[in-house]
Amino acid sequence: MTEKRPRRILRRLSIVVVLTAVVIQFVPVDRGNPPIDPSLQLTAPQDVLAVLKRSCWDCHSHETIWPWYSYVAPISWFVANHVHEGREKLNFSTWLDEYPDDVDQEDARDECWDEVKKGKMPLRSYLISHRDADLSDADKALLKAWAAR
Repeated sequence: MTEKRPRRILRRLSIVVVLTAVVIQFVPVDRGNPPIDPSLQLTAPQDVLAVLKRSCWDCHSHETIWPWYSYVAPISWFVANHVHEGREKLNFSTWLDEYPDDVDQEDARDECWDEVKKGKMPLRSYLISHRDADLSDADKALLKAWAAR
């Protein structure tokens, strides 16, 4: 009789876990990419843009490529939150709107480089599934020079 009770509890707990996993899939998550006005986008040398698009664009633009796991809760909540925070802090799609003059743009480039130099960007959690986003020494030198221009 005592062996049946733990099995029953384990079975009920398993059902609760499975039902919870199914129910949380219906929590809405904003994975939208707002329209892009090309006249407001960042313009930079092609080699700099290539690095930024490979390592930064998903979280810091309106051109996010939402991977399959961004559709599975609770990971979807984490991914969407990072993208929304990233866009709020820096958005290459609205660059000229956010930084209309040369001084503002210089400050923004400096801040970008500072985050890279400190190892804060790209986020380690992003690099787990986007290994090609890891910045090489050459990439870092390119971004440093871009920031200093």
